[in-house]
Amino acid sequence: MNLKHALGALSATTLAVGFGTGALSLTAVAGASTPDAATTHTHAVFLETDGTTGNAVLSYARSSDGTISLAGTFATGGLGGVASGATADPLASQGGLALVDGGKSLVAVNAGSDTVSVFAVQGTSLRLTQTIASGGSFPVSVAADGTSVAVLNAGGAGSVALFRLDGHQLKARASQTRSLQLTNTTPPDFLHGAGQIGFTPDGAHLVVTTKASSSSYEVFNVSSSGALSASPVVTPSATPVPFAFSFDAAGHLVAAEAATSKVSTYTVNADGSLTNLGSVADGATALCWITEARGVFYGSNAGSGTVSSFTVNGSGAPILDAATAATTHPGTTDSAATPNGKFLYVESGGSGAVDGFRVNANGSLTPIETIWNLPVASEGIAVS
Repeated sequence: MNLKHALGALSATTLAVGFGTGALSLTAVAGASTPDAATTHTHAVFLETDGTTGNAVLSYARSSDGTISLAGTFATGGLGGVASGATADPLASQGGLALVDGGKSLVAVNAGSDTVSVFAVQGTSLRLTQTIASGGSFPVSVAADGTSVAVLNAGGAGSVALFRLDGHQLKARASQTRSLQLTNTTPPDFLHGAGQIGFTPDGAHLVVTTKASSSSYEVFNVSSSGALSASPVVTPSATPVPFAFSFDAAGHLVAAEAATSKVSTYTVNADGSLTNLGSVADGATALCWITEARGVFYGSNAGSGTVSSFTVNGSGAPILDAATAATTHPGTTDSAATPNGKFLYVESGGSGAVDGFRVNANGSLTPIETIWNLPVASEGIAVS
């Protein structure tokens, strides 16, 4: 079964309730409270609804044992969007919701209205401070390095737009929007739109995955003043459909490549080119998302309903630790770990659920709980 058919099959088996039509409103979220009812717990899990008639962020208080409880619902002032052909993952991306500035601000994409929203964060309470044009069409991913914030727009040719964070406000940087020169539609096809944007740990490069558009990584060099190079350095991926990525402690790019469900690692060279260090398959279907916790990389397999785990050896090559580190509910999508790496939360966009796990010292995962009654096919997660 190929990647598109595997993901498309989720539509018939897990998405009996439609999404993207506006039929499921925020009032359908069980127990949803008003912003005034939100508490100020130190730790939180934030989820984006991607509602096409009104996007919002759901805030959950996180207890010391990893369990979570709904604390508030906060409108973004924009609209969610659905990539063409998407089933469980309307944005078909990683990083649609991002904590920036040390967790003081939260940035959410509004793919349906071509905007991003900024919230001031106080524990589980959010205060909307701005909704601003994303610099392109169908924004899907956000990344930050200090006060520099980059937004990835996946519609049409795709683009990268650079902003400066000032307090809880984004200011577009003049002449800092770059085309990705892809061939796509608006909304983008879910397999062909760009998948993620991210700064390297040293801030010297900005990386974008193109998924099936060109199966490559586009890397912009970042100057000492924070300006982007005029064009990216393009490196074909080791295996097809590079989707999402993270970095290891040595700065290697650790990427999920979805077509054959492999993790590949790369050295990011000074000129922006990438050198492949190895690839390994997990034997599952549609490995699209990847999250690091305690030096272990957890991959979400949308077509298999599982999470696999990987480590990186001393040479920078990936190693498969567990083909099935955990089983989730159908339609496994994006995930996020707590800053200390002790807990992992995995969205199951095809089921309207979030599965929580404790990350053990040996890298194994212990289920904690499942939170239900989320909008089906919501996407975007961040954890404080």
